[in-house]
Amino acid sequence: MSELYQSLSHSKWDCKYHVVFVPKYRRKTMFLEIRQYLGPIFHELARQKECRIIEGHLSVDHVHMCIEIPPKHAVSSVIGFLKGKSAIAIARRFKGNQRNFAGENFWARGYAVSTVGFEEEVVRRYIREQEAADRSGQF
Repeated sequence: MSELYQSLSHSKWDCKYHVVFVPKYRRKTMFLEIRQYLGPIFHELARQKECRIIEGHLSVDHVHMCIEIPPKHAVSSVIGFLKGKSAIAIARRFKGNQRNFAGENFWARGYAVSTVGFEEEVVRRYIREQEAADRSGQF
């Protein structure tokens, strides 16, 4: 097996996913300060679940990421963890709420996910082009 694969105790794996999710009501809420804050938050939360964000982009109304998730974790649980914990972090930092997060819904309920397979560079380029489209004002 090549160096492309990661190892767990009894398996070799290469599981990468292209994930897209949006804020509730697709509000254009992710502006300068919140975007700068969310990037490191997502990376730290992914690390806590033994995952790695390979490429990512925070647009004003959606998030694109290429994430590597070990097969011992379900994609849905990792994405739920990222969305839930980041919503709490946003509420603490920007809404002044330190506790009682009942009803704090920053992200919409669903998400889109697809496996990357051997097309990783194509997905990474697509995510980078999203950033260029944002700069030029295209959405």
